[in-house]
Amino acid sequence: MTIKEQAAKMKLDSTKLAAQSLEARNKALQAVADALTEQRDKIIEANQQDLEKAEKDGLAAPILKRLKFNESKLQDVVKGIRDLIELPDPLGKVQMKRELDSDLVLVRESSPIGVIGVIFESRPDAMVQISTLCLKSGNCAILKGGSEAARTNKVLFEIIHQAAVAAGMPEGCMMQAEAREEISELLACNESVDLLIPRGSNSFVQYIMSNTKIPVMGHADGICHIYADKELDIDKAVRVIIDSKTQYTAVCNAVETLLVHKEAAEKLLPALNEAFQEKNVEVRGTKEIRDIIDCEESVEEDFATEYLDLIISVKTVENIEEAIEHINRYGSHHTDCILTEDRSAMQQFMQYVDSAGVYCNCSTRFADGYRYGFGAEVGISTGKLHARGPVGLEGLCTYKYKLFGNGNIVEDYAAGRREFHFKDIQP
Repeated sequence: MTIKEQAAKMKLDSTKLAAQSLEARNKALQAVADALTEQRDKIIEANQQDLEKAEKDGLAAPILKRLKFNESKLQDVVKGIRDLIELPDPLGKVQMKRELDSDLVLVRESSPIGVIGVIFESRPDAMVQISTLCLKSGNCAILKGGSEAARTNKVLFEIIHQAAVAAGMPEGCMMQAEAREEISELLACNESVDLLIPRGSNSFVQYIMSNTKIPVMGHADGICHIYADKELDIDKAVRVIIDSKTQYTAVCNAVETLLVHKEAAEKLLPALNEAFQEKNVEVRGTKEIRDIIDCEESVEEDFATEYLDLIISVKTVENIEEAIEHINRYGSHHTDCILTEDRSAMQQFMQYVDSAGVYCNCSTRFADGYRYGFGAEVGISTGKLHARGPVGLEGLCTYKYKLFGNGNIVEDYAAGRREFHFKDIQP
């Protein structure tokens, strides 16, 4: 069966999944968590094979780090599923209830999007997070992982799908696309697939957007910034910057550029550079930075680069306005942070920086669906339509309008025999 045929069948199954009760969906999630735990050896063995092949193929260290799926990663995703079970039902929420007339009531209620295609990078834990988020939110999922994790993803998918179906979910609740050429087939499924979420390089995301009629949600780059204001706490600043850069470098919410107010440079940079050296971070700085610390010379391209590595570009700015302008010009509208003890500077930064996440005095690494209490995420959206920032359960839902009448017809209102009296009712 082709991807198009499978997607068409899945579209029919999507209404069956949407109708599943919260209890049924949670039961399936529990079955998935138990199955992953019981079959941990099979998963880790498959992942070891992927790692060995990736190392043999000479893949970069950041990719190898994302690819690794050990006992610790397994425990994390299983805990994530159990946390997801505890979250309230995102479906059937009455968002609005309005009496249009005495016997005509309009209700807006949350509902699943339907069929979602997710194309993601080499992280096998994404397979677990995305499939379980889709189950909880009542969405059917077409899953295409990176070829680097082919064996791990195949094993994970089989375990998750079998457990979910055995627990009562429709057979078409999810499917896996394994071959690269199947991406092109998926892009042509605009009659069956309601949303695509690509996760990968800028060029890949742009390719997806340019070659499909299906709505696309996602982000291409994670060029995140920290602006160190002149009124800052040095110890606090060093702590936040180091965590943002080094806690996990190969992710989209790691900081890539540091902007330092010229009046803070002399007091911040020496202490910060010492911490960078301890963490083996390569600093690429402008002349003003290199006058204070010994580092590599930066070029214009550095400020538009997502390193995903232990590298950071650093420059001084005259004021907060220059910092904001730089971020809005070079950034990817993902997550940006100000370090300051000045409330007015904080408010100005929060107002004028045009990003999905705007932070003050905390690590950019907090930009994550799990850390927001969303029950993990299918990705982070830097766009502004439908969902923005970490896309969790709420971002995987839309809504429908339900109108309850009593033989009402529009002609009565058009002819003046009846009148609307809009009155909001407490949901």
